[in-house]
Amino acid sequence: MIRPIFNVNLGPIKLSEIIDLLNCEIKGLNSNDYFSDFLSINSNKNDSDTITFMYEKSTVKKEINSGTTIVISNNEIDKFKHYEKLIIVNDVHEAVAKLSYMFYREVNDNDTDYILNGNIGDNCKIAKNTILKKGCILGDNVIVKDGVIIGNNCIIGNDCIIEENSIITHSILGDNIRIGRNSSIGQHGFGFAINNKKNLDILHLGRVIIQSNSSIGSNCCIDRGSFSDTVIGENTYFDNMCHIAHNVTVGRNCIFAAMCGIAGSTIIGENVIAGGQVGISGHITIGDNVQISAKSAVLKNVNSNSVLMGNPAINKFKYIRKYKKIYD
Repeated sequence: MIRPIFNVNLGPIKLSEIIDLLNCEIKGLNSNDYFSDFLSINSNKNDSDTITFMYEKSTVKKEINSGTTIVISNNEIDKFKHYEKLIIVNDVHEAVAKLSYMFYREVNDNDTDYILNGNIGDNCKIAKNTILKKGCILGDNVIVKDGVIIGNNCIIGNDCIIEENSIITHSILGDNIRIGRNSSIGQHGFGFAINNKKNLDILHLGRVIIQSNSSIGSNCCIDRGSFSDTVIGENTYFDNMCHIAHNVTVGRNCIFAAMCGIAGSTIIGENVIAGGQVGISGHITIGDNVQISAKSAVLKNVNSNSVLMGNPAINKFKYIRKYKKIYD
């Protein structure tokens, strides 16, 4: 299986350089130590040469090795006192922003060591006014229309259609996928550290993965993940003008009508149907077989087989009863 590289690792980096960058305190570490990676706490790779991080008031579902090197806030020292290796900062978001760019940069056209052997499959129709950057792999029977840009190392499966003026970067697409006009897939997500003088971007190291038989409408935006991937499941359809933020996972056979918005790091199950202008909050989980009425605002976790309506969204039939009681 081809695993394209979209970001170059700049490690190993000496801890003394990190201390200078962050103006931090350390516990259980030596300034001469080296680190090769900076990854999410949920990553499967948290080795001794990896730094990870915990935002304030975050909860982690997986067990963390006590010897893992963690960037934490000085407000939460007591919470992490049993950990052996800590990097202690005033603002974890700011530290994450700085470290993301210290450890990584995006692949560019000159990175010959990281560029794939690009390939265009059989029976493809590529319009003249398109840009296919280095390392792109297109399957068979792919149609790419005018004004499309496909970034370095992107993979597009068989029988896909990319319509006019869409931009695809940092992405892997399965087979039989349609991307509508003027859509942006794989762009930098809305993740940054707030600073009164100048906000600091967090380099988004993830990808967008769209599984087979899915359809993305016109003028949609799907952000790539920050420290994980944004994933759209098989046979899932988005209408026009939808936005899917970084780290979102959407299951199979879902349907989202026009102008839906899904905030970052939300997990959506299978067979979910959402009406137009539905807004879904970040960092929540929505189960399988859920139906959400138009213009509803989903602000908390939703159990499977639920039917929702309203702002905030509640059981549809409960909402209708309350509405009739008030307005009838």
